[in-house]
Amino acid sequence: MKADKHIKMGFLFISPEQHFSEALKEALEQRKVKSFPYLETYLVHMLKHYLDSRNLFTPQSTHNDQTENPPKTLAEMYLVAMNSETARKKEIMKSLADRSLYTAGFFGDSLQKKLVDIDYYSEMGSAAYFNLASWTKEDHLSEVYKTFSKRFLEFVEVLSYMSEKSAVQADQNVLRLYDKYLKTGSEVAREKLNQMGIVTLPKEQLKVNKA
Repeated sequence: MKADKHIKMGFLFISPEQHFSEALKEALEQRKVKSFPYLETYLVHMLKHYLDSRNLFTPQSTHNDQTENPPKTLAEMYLVAMNSETARKKEIMKSLADRSLYTAGFFGDSLQKKLVDIDYYSEMGSAAYFNLASWTKEDHLSEVYKTFSKRFLEFVEVLSYMSEKSAVQADQNVLRLYDKYLKTGSEVAREKLNQMGIVTLPKEQLKVNKA
Protein backbone atom coordinates (compact mmCIF):
# COMPACT_ATOMS: atom_id res chain seq x y z
CA MET A 1 0.00 0.00 0.00
CA LYS A 2 1.29 3.45 -0.83
CA ALA A 3 2.62 5.63 1.98
CA ASP A 4 0.10 8.40 1.34
CA LYS A 5 -2.89 6.07 1.78
CA HIS A 6 -4.15 4.03 4.66
CA ILE A 7 -7.38 2.24 5.58
CA LYS A 8 -9.00 2.78 8.97
CA MET A 9 -12.41 1.58 10.15
CA GLY A 10 -13.33 0.69 6.58
CA PHE A 11 -12.59 4.16 5.17
CA LEU A 12 -9.92 5.12 2.66
CA PHE A 13 -7.95 8.24 3.50
CA ILE A 14 -5.79 10.07 0.99
CA SER A 15 -3.09 12.67 1.45
CA PRO A 16 -3.80 16.39 0.88
CA GLU A 17 -1.57 16.21 -2.20
CA GLN A 18 -3.65 13.45 -3.79
CA HIS A 19 -6.93 15.13 -2.85
CA PHE A 20 -5.88 18.44 -4.39
CA SER A 21 -4.38 16.73 -7.42
CA GLU A 22 -7.64 14.93 -8.22
CA ALA A 23 -9.78 18.01 -7.55
CA LEU A 24 -7.48 20.16 -9.69
CA LYS A 25 -7.59 17.77 -12.65
CA GLU A 26 -11.39 17.83 -12.55
CA ALA A 27 -11.46 21.63 -12.35
CA LEU A 28 -9.05 22.01 -15.27
CA GLU A 29 -11.16 19.65 -17.36
CA GLN A 30 -14.46 21.29 -16.45
CA ARG A 31 -13.17 24.82 -17.08
CA LYS A 32 -11.35 23.65 -20.26
CA VAL A 33 -8.09 25.22 -19.12
CA LYS A 34 -4.88 23.90 -20.67
CA SER A 35 -2.10 23.05 -18.24
CA PHE A 36 1.08 20.99 -17.87
CA PRO A 37 2.53 18.76 -15.12
CA TYR A 38 4.92 21.26 -13.49
CA LEU A 39 2.15 23.85 -13.22
CA GLU A 40 -0.27 21.36 -11.68
CA THR A 41 2.35 20.27 -9.15
CA TYR A 42 2.95 23.93 -8.27
CA LEU A 43 -0.76 24.52 -7.66
CA VAL A 44 -1.10 21.40 -5.52
CA HIS A 45 1.78 22.52 -3.30
CA MET A 46 0.28 26.00 -3.05
CA LEU A 47 -3.10 24.62 -2.02
CA LYS A 48 -1.48 22.43 0.62
CA HIS A 49 0.49 25.42 1.92
CA TYR A 50 -2.71 27.40 2.46
CA LEU A 51 -4.40 24.60 4.38
CA ASP A 52 -2.87 26.46 7.32
CA SER A 53 -4.74 29.78 7.18
CA ARG A 54 -1.89 31.49 9.03
CA ASN A 55 0.12 31.24 5.80
CA LEU A 56 -2.51 33.34 4.06
CA PHE A 57 -3.29 35.98 6.66
CA THR A 58 0.03 36.38 8.49
CA PRO A 59 2.02 39.27 6.94
CA GLN A 60 5.31 38.41 5.29
CA SER A 61 8.11 39.17 7.75
CA THR A 62 11.47 40.68 6.90
CA HIS A 63 14.99 39.61 7.81
CA ASN A 64 16.23 43.06 8.66
CA ASP A 65 14.88 43.75 12.10
CA GLN A 66 12.17 42.23 14.28
CA THR A 67 11.01 45.73 15.25
CA GLU A 68 10.37 46.64 11.62
CA ASN A 69 6.72 46.51 10.58
CA PRO A 70 6.26 43.74 8.00
CA PRO A 71 4.42 44.61 4.77
CA LYS A 72 0.69 43.96 5.07
CA THR A 73 -0.91 44.93 1.76
CA LEU A 74 -0.01 43.56 -1.66
CA ALA A 75 1.26 46.97 -2.73
CA GLU A 76 3.52 47.17 0.34
CA MET A 77 4.82 43.66 -0.31
CA TYR A 78 5.58 44.59 -3.92
CA LEU A 79 7.50 47.70 -2.86
CA VAL A 80 9.50 45.82 -0.23
CA ALA A 81 10.28 43.02 -2.68
CA MET A 82 11.56 45.39 -5.36
CA ASN A 83 13.90 47.01 -2.82
CA SER A 84 15.27 43.78 -1.31
CA GLU A 85 18.27 41.65 -2.13
CA THR A 86 17.80 38.93 -4.74
CA ALA A 87 16.90 35.96 -2.51
CA ARG A 88 14.55 38.00 -0.33
CA LYS A 89 13.06 39.67 -3.40
CA LYS A 90 12.00 36.31 -4.84
CA GLU A 91 10.62 35.10 -1.51
CA ILE A 92 8.35 38.09 -0.98
CA MET A 93 7.30 38.30 -4.63
CA LYS A 94 6.32 34.61 -4.63
CA SER A 95 4.29 35.10 -1.47
CA LEU A 96 2.55 38.08 -3.07
CA ALA A 97 1.84 36.21 -6.33
CA ASP A 98 0.52 33.03 -4.71
CA ARG A 99 -1.56 34.94 -2.16
CA SER A 100 -3.15 36.98 -4.95
CA LEU A 101 -4.04 33.89 -6.98
CA TYR A 102 -5.38 31.92 -4.02
CA THR A 103 -7.41 34.82 -2.60
CA ALA A 104 -8.94 35.73 -5.96
CA GLY A 105 -9.85 32.08 -6.59
CA PHE A 106 -11.20 31.06 -3.21
CA PHE A 107 -12.58 34.37 -1.93
CA GLY A 108 -13.47 36.14 -5.17
CA ASP A 109 -17.15 36.48 -4.26
CA SER A 110 -16.35 38.32 -1.02
CA LEU A 111 -14.09 40.73 -2.92
CA GLN A 112 -17.13 41.99 -4.84
CA LYS A 113 -18.16 44.00 -1.77
CA LYS A 114 -14.76 45.55 -1.07
CA LEU A 115 -12.91 48.58 -2.38
CA VAL A 116 -10.01 46.31 -3.29
CA ASP A 117 -11.63 44.03 -5.86
CA ILE A 118 -10.58 41.04 -7.91
CA ASP A 119 -9.07 43.30 -10.61
CA TYR A 120 -6.55 44.57 -8.07
CA TYR A 121 -5.54 41.02 -7.12
CA SER A 122 -5.29 40.12 -10.80
CA GLU A 123 -3.05 43.07 -11.62
CA MET A 124 -0.78 42.56 -8.61
CA GLY A 125 -0.61 38.79 -9.06
CA SER A 126 0.10 38.97 -12.79
CA ALA A 127 2.84 41.55 -12.24
CA ALA A 128 4.41 39.47 -9.46
CA TYR A 129 4.44 36.29 -11.55
CA PHE A 130 5.90 38.23 -14.48
CA ASN A 131 8.80 39.37 -12.29
CA LEU A 132 9.34 35.87 -10.94
CA ALA A 133 9.47 34.49 -14.48
CA SER A 134 12.19 36.98 -15.44
CA TRP A 135 14.19 36.33 -12.25
CA THR A 136 14.03 32.51 -12.36
CA LYS A 137 16.73 30.51 -14.13
CA GLU A 138 14.98 27.12 -13.98
CA ASP A 139 13.17 26.80 -17.31
CA HIS A 140 10.22 24.74 -16.06
CA LEU A 141 9.55 27.03 -13.09
CA SER A 142 9.95 30.14 -15.20
CA GLU A 143 7.35 28.73 -17.60
CA VAL A 144 4.94 28.17 -14.69
CA TYR A 145 5.30 31.78 -13.57
CA LYS A 146 4.99 33.06 -17.14
CA THR A 147 1.76 31.08 -17.64
CA PHE A 148 0.21 32.41 -14.43
CA SER A 149 1.18 35.95 -15.42
CA LYS A 150 -0.43 35.72 -18.86
CA ARG A 151 -3.47 33.62 -17.89
CA PHE A 152 -4.05 34.67 -14.29
CA LEU A 153 -7.86 34.89 -14.52
CA GLU A 154 -8.12 31.46 -16.15
CA PHE A 155 -6.56 29.88 -13.09
CA VAL A 156 -8.68 32.06 -10.78
CA GLU A 157 -11.66 30.35 -12.44
CA VAL A 158 -10.09 26.93 -11.83
CA LEU A 159 -9.62 27.65 -8.12
CA SER A 160 -13.09 29.17 -7.96
CA TYR A 161 -14.54 25.95 -9.35
CA MET A 162 -12.70 23.94 -6.69
CA SER A 163 -13.86 26.32 -3.96
CA GLU A 164 -17.51 26.25 -4.98
CA LYS A 165 -17.60 22.49 -5.42
CA SER A 166 -16.07 21.89 -2.00
CA ALA A 167 -18.55 24.33 -0.43
CA VAL A 168 -21.49 22.53 -2.02
CA GLN A 169 -20.21 19.12 -0.99
CA ALA A 170 -19.49 20.33 2.55
CA ASP A 171 -22.84 21.84 3.49
CA GLN A 172 -25.00 21.99 0.35
CA ASN A 173 -24.96 25.78 0.56
CA VAL A 174 -27.13 26.22 -2.51
CA LEU A 175 -28.52 29.59 -1.44
CA ARG A 176 -25.03 31.07 -1.19
CA LEU A 177 -24.17 29.72 -4.64
CA TYR A 178 -27.38 31.04 -6.17
CA ASP A 179 -26.87 34.42 -4.50
CA LYS A 180 -23.41 34.60 -6.04
CA TYR A 181 -24.86 33.89 -9.48
CA LEU A 182 -27.50 36.59 -9.07
CA LYS A 183 -24.90 39.15 -8.01
CA THR A 184 -21.99 38.30 -10.30
CA GLY A 185 -23.33 36.15 -13.14
CA SER A 186 -20.51 33.66 -12.47
CA GLU A 187 -20.44 30.91 -15.12
CA VAL A 188 -18.95 28.50 -12.58
CA ALA A 189 -21.83 29.15 -10.16
CA ARG A 190 -24.41 28.79 -12.95
CA GLU A 191 -22.98 25.47 -14.11
CA LYS A 192 -22.87 24.06 -10.58
CA LEU A 193 -26.50 25.10 -9.98
CA ASN A 194 -27.57 23.52 -13.26
CA GLN A 195 -25.77 20.31 -12.34
CA MET A 196 -27.90 20.20 -9.18
CA GLY A 197 -31.04 20.60 -11.27
CA ILE A 198 -31.62 24.27 -10.44
CA VAL A 199 -32.79 26.43 -13.33
CA THR A 200 -31.02 29.79 -13.40
CA LEU A 201 -32.13 33.09 -14.88
CA PRO A 202 -30.52 34.11 -18.18
CA LYS A 203 -27.77 36.72 -17.81
CA GLU A 204 -29.93 39.24 -19.67
CA GLN A 205 -32.49 39.07 -16.88
CA LEU A 206 -29.79 39.34 -14.25
CA LYS A 207 -28.82 42.70 -15.72
CA VAL A 208 -32.45 43.83 -15.43
CA ASN A 209 -32.54 42.73 -11.79
CA LYS A 210 -29.38 44.68 -11.02
CA ALA A 211 -30.74 47.87 -12.54
